[in-house]
Amino acid sequence: MSNDSAPPPLLEMKGISKSFPGVRALDNVDLTLHEGEVLALLGENGAGKSTLIKILAGAHIPDSGHIYIDGEKVRMESPAAAQQAGVGIIYQEFNLVPALTARENIFLGQHSMFSLTNRSQERAAATELFHRIGIEVSTEALCRDLTVAQQQIVEIAKALSQQARIVVMDEPSAALTPREVEGLAAVIKELKDQGIGVIYISHRLDEVEAFADRITVLRDGKHVGNQTIDEVTRDQMIEMMVGRSIENEFPKAASKAGEVILEAVGLHRLPAVKGVSLTLSKGEILGVAGLVGAGRTETARLLFGADKLDSGEIRLHGEKVEIKSPRQAIKHGICLLTEDRKSQGLILGQTVQENFGLANLSDFSARGFVSRKREGSAFGSYIDQLKIKVTGGSQIAETLSGGNQQKVVLAKWLQQNAEVVIFDEPTRGIDVGAKYEIYLLMNELAAQGKAILMISSELPEVLGMSDRILVMHEGRIAGEIMDPASATQEDVMKLATGSTGEVAVEV
Repeated sequence: MSNDSAPPPLLEMKGISKSFPGVRALDNVDLTLHEGEVLALLGENGAGKSTLIKILAGAHIPDSGHIYIDGEKVRMESPAAAQQAGVGIIYQEFNLVPALTARENIFLGQHSMFSLTNRSQERAAATELFHRIGIEVSTEALCRDLTVAQQQIVEIAKALSQQARIVVMDEPSAALTPREVEGLAAVIKELKDQGIGVIYISHRLDEVEAFADRITVLRDGKHVGNQTIDEVTRDQMIEMMVGRSIENEFPKAASKAGEVILEAVGLHRLPAVKGVSLTLSKGEILGVAGLVGAGRTETARLLFGADKLDSGEIRLHGEKVEIKSPRQAIKHGICLLTEDRKSQGLILGQTVQENFGLANLSDFSARGFVSRKREGSAFGSYIDQLKIKVTGGSQIAETLSGGNQQKVVLAKWLQQNAEVVIFDEPTRGIDVGAKYEIYLLMNELAAQGKAILMISSELPEVLGMSDRILVMHEGRIAGEIMDPASATQEDVMKLATGSTGEVAVEV
């Protein structure tokens, strides 16, 4: 190590390499983290970020390379060894027990098998953790009953409870609203002030610019860049990640809305949806913004027949239609790409071709038998059209990146020739390059005359890709932004927080 008086870095990973059958995931990668520093680890899906973090977490053993903490070589031979070394990981995929409460999940495994837990002390400690984060979650609520955003908060609280010196956050804000991200920023600042080093993995570059002190970039398993945040521009970060320049992060194509295809009138399903009315036209991308709990996803589920209406009606091409199930919605040309594609949009253990064919069996079957040849031919055309990166139709869905999983879900609905495509958080957990491709696909769908409803918590995305924006607050439409190009994130947030009342406001 260095001979000068400066203390060694909190963490050093040197020459880390790791291969899996047929894949070299990491090739001689270095990473350095200092006390009280936020290091943003950037790269596209498949760049090697997750593999590097799993090595730090003791989930993978590197083929070569070494890890040092405070200048001392350590061996992360198991997750328990990593935790003992002061490493806390908040994975993008939740690691919670659904049948346990938030409190129980936070403190699970932290007690001796011979000790008696004090529930009141745990409850107080959990409440304090949520207070530090700035988001209230019921400590006694079962995790399976929590929203995606609330489950993410439980994961953060769990890591904070373990007094880790190195905290890795893998897409911690993917399901959070801007207000909740502010709470996360306060937590990160507190960690920094305590001398804790934070490795922050995110595809949201505005957060990287706001939170990070330094960036390390991986591409194709190799280390391609390491700079302080004030030395690099946003465009340079994108180019380092994808290996090419991207002219416009949000490539919204000019479009002209046609006839109204879908109309919702006075949709009610208490307590989440309270009298929502909207129209969606041919060739239009209608953005829907709002805080978590505003009723956005619940409105989409009503349009798709996944939940039952208390009152209100849905019209297609001016005619009232009964949509009491997803099957009926699909029959009427409405499809939904769910917020949680892994649990609701795909069967992860099945092949991509089987996932594609499952929603389209009538197209490829006769007399009770499915023609795998016809199914494969149809799916192959979408592989080319949507540029899905797969080895073939037999690849297991779970092994695909988030962006390519999203494309498989989209392929099965395009085969249905849907007129109305509802995207619920279309780019959640997807890297910059894949996001760009999804945006281009949305433009293409709109150009084909599809009507697109896009629900997103990412305000730059809503403003950058929408022709028109509806903002929801507490189950109602709080306002309508007719010219997103002239609006700001503050304009959206005022409506989302109810600052302008519930009367529609045009910007």
